[in-house]
This record gives sequence, C-alpha cells and structure tokens, in this order.
Amino acid sequence: MVARTAMGVVLAVLVLVSACTGRAAAPQQATTPAGPASPSHTATPSPSSSPARTVADVGSAGTYRVGQQRMTFAEPPHAGPAGQQLGERTLLTVVWYPLARGPSGSQPARGPFPLLMFAPGFMQCGSTYSDLLRDWASAGYVVAVVNFPRTDCVVGAAAYEPDLVNQPGDMSYAMGRLLALSARPGNLLSGLLNRHEIAAAGQSDGGDTVAALAADTCCADHRLKGVAVLSGAEWPPMPGPYFARGGLGTPPMLFVQGTADTINPPWTSVQLYRSDGARARYYLDLFGADHMIPYTGTNPVEHLVARVTLAFFDRYVLGRADALTTMTREGNVSGAAALFSGGYWPGTG
Repeated sequence: MVARTAMGVVLAVLVLVSACTGRAAAPQQATTPAGPASPSHTATPSPSSSPARTVADVGSAGTYRVGQQRMTFAEPPHAGPAGQQLGERTLLTVVWYPLARGPSGSQPARGPFPLLMFAPGFMQCGSTYSDLLRDWASAGYVVAVVNFPRTDCVVGAAAYEPDLVNQPGDMSYAMGRLLALSARPGNLLSGLLNRHEIAAAGQSDGGDTVAALAADTCCADHRLKGVAVLSGAEWPPMPGPYFARGGLGTPPMLFVQGTADTINPPWTSVQLYRSDGARARYYLDLFGADHMIPYTGTNPVEHLVARVTLAFFDRYVLGRADALTTMTREGNVSGAAALFSGGYWPGTG
C-alpha cells in the first residue's frame, strides 16, 4: 500500500517496495481447473463425521479440514476501467475449500458454500496470508485468492503498481469463472458455490482493490454481500468516484487498520469509513499494530482479525443477526482493539 501524503508519495513507494519485497512468498505453481493434479490438503479439526453441509456447519473456524486447488484463468483482451485496451491477463487463482468428512475426506465437502474472494497486497501472493485464509475456509467458506499478473510475489523488479487500476476487473472475472465452474458438472467446484453468498476481502493494495470493487462506480460488483478492507485506501487513479450517492447501494463494509501502520497511514482507512454513508459499516482499530502482522502468521492480533472478519461475513453473507454480538465481543479488547460502527468515531458524538 502506498502512503497517500501530499509530500511523501515517491518516498512511500520506495518504502513499500522495500517492505513488501522482503516478505514475498514463494512462487505457486498453476494447474488448470480440469487438470489431473490432486489438491493439496491442510488439516484442521473435524469434530463431526457427517459429510453433508447443514446451515449450522458454516461460520465456525475449525469445523472443516481444508483442501487447495490452483487454477489458471485466461482473461481475454478487453477495455480497462479508464478505457485503455488490455491484452490477455493470466490469473493464477488458488482456491481453499472445505473437505468432506469421513471416507470421502479427500474430496470437497457437499455444498453449496459461500464464496470469499481475496486480493493480496503489492508483490504478495495468497501464501503470505495462509493462516487467515485457512481460518475462513475451515469455517465453511470457499476462499479464492487471485494472484494479480503484474503485482504478485513472482514478478520481482517487473512489478508495476499502477496496474492496480485493472485489478477489480480481474476479481470480477475470476469470480464469474468460479461460479460458472460451480454450475457445470464434472469438475472440482461442481455444486460447491452459492452464487447468492459472495464476499470479498483484500490487504494493502488488495484492500484498495476490493474497496473499488465495492464502492467505486468504475468497477463496483453488485454480487458482493460484504467486503473487508484490510489496511486499504482509495486508489486515486481509479476513474470513478467512491461512495456515490453517499454509499447507497454499496455492500456492508468492514475497515481494519493498525494504528502503527507506516505503509498505509490510519487516516486513509478512516477516510474510507467516514465516506461510506451506508448504515452497515465498521472500523476495527488495532492498537499498536503495523501493516502486515494483523494478517500474517499465528499471533494474537491475527487471531483477533480472523475472528472479527469471520463474524462480519457470517452476519452479512450468511445473514446471521447474532454474529453482531460476536463481532462486538471480539472487536473490543482492552488495550488491543476497538470496533466502531455506523460512522461513529471518537470525538464525533
């Protein structure tokens, strides 16, 4: 994420590249959706032996073991949001999905499940956030990570941050391909996705990406039921305004931000939160947290973020009103975090 200050844009870009390059994840190899490769599996607790999904099965981390499948989508040439002509874009998409229980434990669990699209930060791939992604998938969400063609962890010195303007379109295209596969028999995703239960999340430049996907007229995707922006901001080159009509028509949004973040200054997340006029909007303030720690590894702050984001998705994707109680409890921790809602901010009344 590039810090937006009137005097420090160039310096912030250099700081970002240095910080993100040092955390770049190992390359991920692609397989086509119809390819013969077996999905890799990551074990999480499985307390039940029933292979079928029920309503109560979704929303609690650790309910399912988790599998992975890498898919490559070829996005055809098209016009970008600013009218520029783009060539074919290769989208490596890594899908994390709940595994069946019992004898069929190497196959996907019986769906349909909610779909959660995830956008990594600049020069990052999904593997950077593997613990957070696994938590969501183990709760019964199918998590699809789009590794962007010009800003992911493998492009190195060729990384081109201005391509962020095209990334919301990549997310929408990959979402459409995944839903089409779910509607088609004979593949890993057949019957796995609920097209009426879709959310998005992203971190840093990925947060910028999903903020535009939710709230910028250039590229809003109205299939989304909820969006979590993790240390993100408005991306100035996006051609449309954010929160047109005061945010009317935008999905519920959760903005997560560390107070000690020097890559994405807290005011940029506050700006998004305050500009969103929708009633259902939230701001999770993480005291003393930096740009990456809340979303990577296994640490108390990451665990807190996992719990609050999962409760947010449960409320607005699954429609569970009681999840707001969980959000409030998990998001207000003395000395660690505070959760605000509805535009309220300390000192504003």
